[in-house]
Amino acid sequence: MRNGRLYGWFSYVLFTLAGCAGPKPTEPAGIDTQFLRDFAETRGYSCGQPTGFALTPSGDAMLFLRSGPRDVVRNLFEISTADGLMKIRATADDLLGGKEEVLTVEEKARRERQRVTARGLASFSLSEDGKLILTSLSGKLYVIQREDGKILTLPDDAAGAPIDPKFSPDGRFVSCVRGHDLYVIELATMSQRRLTEGGTADVSHGLAEFVAQEEMGRSSGYWWSGDSQWIAFEEADVREVETLYIADARHPEQPPQGWRYPRAGTANAKVRLGIVSVTGGEPRWVAWDWNAYPYLATVHWGKDSPLTMYVQTRDQRTCQLLMVDERTGRATTLLTETDDAWINIDSDMPRWLPGGEQFLWTSERSGEWELELRRRDGSVVKTYRPGSAKLYGVVAVDGARREVVVSGSVDPTQTHLYRIALDGGEVVALTREPGSHSGKFSRDGNVWVHTASLADGTISHVVRWRDATLRGELPSGAEQPPFTPKPELTTVETSGRTYHASILRPRNFDKSRKYPVINYVYGGPHSNMVHAAARGYLRQQWIADQGFIIVSIDGRGTERRGREWERAIARNVIDGPLADQADAMLALGEKYRELDLSRVGIYGWSFGGYFATMAVLKRPDVFHAAVAGAPVIDWADYDTHYTERYMGTPKDNAAGYEACSALTYAADLRRPLLLIHGTTDDNVYFTHTLKMAEALFRAGRDYDLLALAGFTHMVPDPNVNVRLYERIVRYFRKHLIETTPQSVAAESAP
Repeated sequence: MRNGRLYGWFSYVLFTLAGCAGPKPTEPAGIDTQFLRDFAETRGYSCGQPTGFALTPSGDAMLFLRSGPRDVVRNLFEISTADGLMKIRATADDLLGGKEEVLTVEEKARRERQRVTARGLASFSLSEDGKLILTSLSGKLYVIQREDGKILTLPDDAAGAPIDPKFSPDGRFVSCVRGHDLYVIELATMSQRRLTEGGTADVSHGLAEFVAQEEMGRSSGYWWSGDSQWIAFEEADVREVETLYIADARHPEQPPQGWRYPRAGTANAKVRLGIVSVTGGEPRWVAWDWNAYPYLATVHWGKDSPLTMYVQTRDQRTCQLLMVDERTGRATTLLTETDDAWINIDSDMPRWLPGGEQFLWTSERSGEWELELRRRDGSVVKTYRPGSAKLYGVVAVDGARREVVVSGSVDPTQTHLYRIALDGGEVVALTREPGSHSGKFSRDGNVWVHTASLADGTISHVVRWRDATLRGELPSGAEQPPFTPKPELTTVETSGRTYHASILRPRNFDKSRKYPVINYVYGGPHSNMVHAAARGYLRQQWIADQGFIIVSIDGRGTERRGREWERAIARNVIDGPLADQADAMLALGEKYRELDLSRVGIYGWSFGGYFATMAVLKRPDVFHAAVAGAPVIDWADYDTHYTERYMGTPKDNAAGYEACSALTYAADLRRPLLLIHGTTDDNVYFTHTLKMAEALFRAGRDYDLLALAGFTHMVPDPNVNVRLYERIVRYFRKHLIETTPQSVAAESAP
């Protein structure tokens, strides 16, 4: 790493050149960064923990991925649920044969969308009968026979490396996308067949377009029929989508890479759904009103289910669930969802029950998420909630017993599991300890893997029987953190609303003192900051130990509080939530006198970086310094599906876009602001921070900038990650401890 100062267009710029040769880094004086280094090298102490669980149909064995405690290279393991015997199924080293792992540009982008930083065996899948394992590594496909451990290397193709490999339901074929077209490999003969023709970077077959991967939660672009005779696939035509270019300034000899990125109000990909036989031939195209419903949100097809697709209007206020006749391509409407603000997509729905005569659906139609049982024609049979708890989602379906396991909680800071009987409606709680719980269930529902991150700081992965009795614990190779965070979860009432908040004090807290405060914020939809799982506060606890109290608040726009609470941000994503953060912070200061509200900093990343920027621009009376990581500065420069969901288009909500743009308030900056951004970010492009820097400079306002050269939206490099958080702490020390913030006249605040 090498730091340097550049003067000129930027008022103050700090460039971090990751990967540059230089002397071994030394720890800076005054801050012990050993914990940060350990945290970064262990990926938050997650390396070595089992993950990616898959149970065999009968539940007699469970497969999972695990790395070493300080590496991100995952290997595949199998453990017997009967006696706990464990074996290694495949290692990255064995499959690579001593060679380095190579990722294509397309695979790197796909993993970026999925926020995957692991190497080695990043994922795997089981055949439906549980006899075969499919995985990919460094551009090659492998099938492992569980019975004898034999590893089959599937044939390559000049068209390119495989993307999104899958077993056919009968296990006879492996499908994948190569070079923008769909292929199948017959395992018995190892012969490969191309099913679609003419795929290009502009018109692809079998790949999800950018907004589907980034914003809809749909990473795949093709789906097998239950009888393994057909594949439905997406054709994505991106020729009208704007191309944005990203160049790595460290390497001016390399050309920039172009990415199709639809900014708000601009053209999206044109998608259609085709159906092709596994033997090849011309595809049959599904007919639906694409002009009215241009977004293909979800597709489901399986043994017990017809081909169903969920389509969405451009304004995301109306959706239709369609059932498709694969013989004709004709689509029939099963149900329509409408919402005056927007519709949230549950990508797991629908879930069809055995026989295909009924399906499960989730909806916010009543103002709260509910589970619905519907007939094949779409009519409602019954609705369910997990008792007095709010419903979060469906975890597993036991079709034979007609039972559903769902996640939810009475307390929005926790996640619990419940079993609901579809016929009688009885609800049984499967988890009780405070914290966050998740489960992976066998097909027959008799065995499940229970993962828990609890309020006492423990993390566990255990195997349980159907009635939740313990069978055994999965072995973890993860290091244990040197301390357990002790967050206090609380609520405050102000402005007629109740807010959930977390407070982290230094471990050497002196109750006779007042401490500067750092508001750790996201502030946007679908990401609550206040939770009962103590492990999630490890890095914040270290920051608190440097002489701060860390506060997080969940205001309007966050989830788990009902439709009206979340939809309060419609067409303006900042004014209400920022008022909530400010009001709640002031209320917390009244309740907890150790909070020094004359010294309040704010920090966040992505939407949180935007929020931190707006906080010091619009509420300098409350927030006295900000660190903004990868901030969305101008919503007109962010992607269509996310931005228009909450804001509409720049054309139909021009006033809202202006009110929510940080550029509008650049001349009002009176507080210290550190902007941080990866220069090759392909989610929130570096142009956001550059535009803000230019606006501030032209307005004569001082600011600081830390450019992470060559980094995207994530910063996985341990050394850079250490230096990043060291810099953040130093920044807040300088402006909240070493310097007394000046008061701002009341009229300067909105």
